[in-house]
Amino acid sequence: MQDDSYASAGPWARATLPDGQQLDVIVTGRTRTPDGQWWYELEAVLTARGTLGDGRTVAEPTPVAFSAPATGVTPIPGEDYTAVPTHGAVSGRQWQVENLWRTAAGPTRRLHRRDCWHARAAHQRVPTAEAYTLLADPDVEPCDICHPERALRHA
Repeated sequence: MQDDSYASAGPWARATLPDGQQLDVIVTGRTRTPDGQWWYELEAVLTARGTLGDGRTVAEPTPVAFSAPATGVTPIPGEDYTAVPTHGAVSGRQWQVENLWRTAAGPTRRLHRRDCWHARAAHQRVPTAEAYTLLADPDVEPCDICHPERALRHA
């Protein structure tokens, strides 16, 4: 699985490549993209050709960096991922605020759970603390499909 020189390089995980192959990789970071998706920054240790001082050609382990969606990365039991640098995370659960573009007679925005399929118009992601505040705003209505007000009672 791994060369001894890479054993302490970082936690290892199993990445599934687009063609279905699986590869053990080093996890170097995780990033939440603006659309709310998680991606892992990874290094695959591949073989490169090297030349020794006496002219002999040898195989050398060489890390190759790439990114993969979190859905394609599986933790390996026993590995510790707590020290992996994480970027783009906002503390608390993520919620969506949809712009409704209604008149002043009704709400102008709607609050959704992060994974709600019903959020159609332009939206922004907000943390839990802000979602509580938005529910108290008369210009914001909770989605009648995903019911964020119910989930926020347990958040």
